[in-house]
Amino acid sequence: MIFEEKKIILKDGRSAIIRSPQKGEGQELLSLIKTASGETENLLRYPEEWNITLEQEEAWIESGRNSESVYNIVCFVEGKAAGNCEIRFLPGIKMGHRATLGISILKEYWNLGIGSAFFSEIIKLAEAHGTEIMELEFIEGNERAKHLYEKFGFKIVCEKPFAFKLKDGSYKSEFYMQKDLRK
Repeated sequence: MIFEEKKIILKDGRSAIIRSPQKGEGQELLSLIKTASGETENLLRYPEEWNITLEQEEAWIESGRNSESVYNIVCFVEGKAAGNCEIRFLPGIKMGHRATLGISILKEYWNLGIGSAFFSEIIKLAEAHGTEIMELEFIEGNERAKHLYEKFGFKIVCEKPFAFKLKDGSYKSEFYMQKDLRK
């Protein structure tokens, strides 16, 4: 699905654009996710675990644009990819009322309002789609993300202890959150 370009103003006064990624932007998006994965322990993979080729990333961009169940959205600040998010509407009778979310933002763009802009838009998309339950996960200790999610009405519904094992051998829980749109 294609998210049409929208201009946002960041907290520091700069303009940014949020939109679906386009053909030819695969290298930029690979760089974004690999860099973001190295800046925090709070994403699902380490940078070296991103073994996707440029061709695979370009195919992912195209499949998202042609999908009837996924919106991929990227934020560009001064022409540079600063963050991305995804909403995926689940299929079928039993799960079709749900949507899953994911988000990552480069550290240099934290606290500028990009996450809030993403969530404002994906909640509108979910409501327009008829989604009843939005869901996401975050890793123990990621208080910034937890605060953002709670700001938009997400609530913790369960904890998965020892869900992640870090390079140093320590474990972290994963917290599952939902936003109920049925009200």
